Amino acid sequence: MSNERLAGLLDEYAELEKRLADPAIHADQNTARRVGRRFAELAPLHKAAGELEQARADLAAARELVAEDPSFAAEAEAISATLPALEERLAELLIPRDPHDAKDVILEIKAGEGGEESALFAGDLLRMFTRYAERHGWVTEVIDAQDSDLGGVKDVSLAVKTKGVPEGGNGVWSRLKWEGGVHRVQRVPVTESQGRIHTSAAGVLVLPEAEDVDVSVDPNDLRIDVFRSSGPGGQSVNTTDSAVRITHVPTGIVVSCQNEKSQLQNREQAMRILRARLLAVAQEQADAAASDARKAQVRTVDRSERIRTYNFPQNRITDHRIGYTAYNLDLVLGGDMDGVLDALAEADRAARLAGDTDLARR
Repeated sequence: MSNERLAGLLDEYAELEKRLADPAIHADQNTARRVGRRFAELAPLHKAAGELEQARADLAAARELVAEDPSFAAEAEAISATLPALEERLAELLIPRDPHDAKDVILEIKAGEGGEESALFAGDLLRMFTRYAERHGWVTEVIDAQDSDLGGVKDVSLAVKTKGVPEGGNGVWSRLKWEGGVHRVQRVPVTESQGRIHTSAAGVLVLPEAEDVDVSVDPNDLRIDVFRSSGPGGQSVNTTDSAVRITHVPTGIVVSCQNEKSQLQNREQAMRILRARLLAVAQEQADAAASDARKAQVRTVDRSERIRTYNFPQNRITDHRIGYTAYNLDLVLGGDMDGVLDALAEADRAARLAGDTDLARR
């Protein structure tokens, strides 16, 4: 089965290579980007298969030489020793990957119970993700935000995008998909006069940003309301009805946007979020029916699930899913998230190789 799968994927790679060589495809940038992403996803597999094929050919040639001259035995053994690692790499690449790994994401961060302290922590998470994106050369865009009185955020939607086609098909989702869930903070709030440590939390939802080909939305299924934008404390910040609320009637999903000055812009931004949420719902329904490897990824966006604790007195960060603990909280909040994200990615890789896809419940 692996040989059939490999042959099929290599054929797909060759077909995509032909399509990208055709200048006509670039007349439609969305199609070109989608094809380019898939081509990038398959590039590591194509390279690994080529390296393994070449190593096997070299080994066969070396063994023929050994039959004529035993002095070539060491060379044959050296080539043979490289095969297990190449075979393991190819086997890993043949494991079905997350179909959304190449996608950009929309991050939704919501303050939980805890009033201003929770909103301040939500603002800390927003800065953490924004700075992490900057480190990787990604582009961020605040789609919609409701600020709190003390400078935090009650609710914010942040789009994070790669520039161009992500290398190896590893887009923003491949790194930030682990961040969905409840993030808990333990610290002395700025509003605490007695110096006591409080615990509060913020919820993070990570959605792969949907393209038009991913989700079809029937305009007849939408109820669109307009209202005036409001700022911290509820005061009006706009004298016109530019804010937009879209309700997807069949699912009951409601999305509001008020950041832009025009009603049309707010409607477009709200539709971006709606499409992403509908894609997540469709994926969750498909996974529930198929019970496949995407189950774990869907659960990581469940806000009811506490995934990580940020302890300020100890400068400690703990990810509860994999038992990861580090004492560099200040660096993590400054955008240096690769330590914990690498640990999560490695745990997922090991789980997939072992046939266990239940990372999120550990």
